Amino acid sequence: MVSGGLIEGAGTGEEQWLSHLARLDLPVLSLTDPPPRAVVVAPHPDDEILGVGGLLALLAAAGTVVEVVAVTDGEASNPGGSLAPERLARVRRQETRAALGALGVPAQVAHLHLPDGGAAALEQPVLDALHLEPGTWLIGPWSQDGHPDHDAVGRACATTAARDGARPLTYPVWAWHWAAAATDPCLPWPRARQVPLPARVRAAKAGALAAFDTQVRGTGPLAADAPVLPPQVLARFARPYEVVFT
Repeated sequence: MVSGGLIEGAGTGEEQWLSHLARLDLPVLSLTDPPPRAVVVAPHPDDEILGVGGLLALLAAAGTVVEVVAVTDGEASNPGGSLAPERLARVRRQETRAALGALGVPAQVAHLHLPDGGAAALEQPVLDALHLEPGTWLIGPWSQDGHPDHDAVGRACATTAARDGARPLTYPVWAWHWAAAATDPCLPWPRARQVPLPARVRAAKAGALAAFDTQVRGTGPLAADAPVLPPQVLARFARPYEVVFT
């Protein structure tokens, strides 16, 4: 499970997921008519790359204007660690820019600077910040992802899409950790679509994730500095496809 932004236990292994997803043989998300604009909402810096980094690259290459809304600065990812929250927030904003550059996505990034871990204080400000034209793709976290911040932001995105006539797409991040691949009925598989990633896009996504040095390699020598995204977690985001819910 996820507690306070940290991973507990090893979670469901990627081999189990690959076997289960192969049996599902999910339909492919159509990108033949890409939208003029896509707004991607990230509860914390790196969520947008973990969940849909490849999709962002494909949309940008197709001419879609991509905008990223970073809800928090991720300052609470390593409580008690070597970096003070203010410093960690600055570093994680820099990592976001580097990651999008590695991905080749010339995205505009809006930082809302809302409190990391402040789920109760996120939903309404996110709703107030988002104003979309009909037909815009609004790509946000799945509202049952299991992290309170993700869930709150996901609810705000769902409300926004209904209000503004946007097309909602949602992405799981922590659900890959806590859900039981073969037996868990919680994930909305009938609404799941796969986004195949060409080799060049997979390589770009790997480079983008590597840009989040604080999350992949940690923030210092203390136990509290341990990486939030160790190899067994990153393995779930190195697939030759991404999964979104329509």
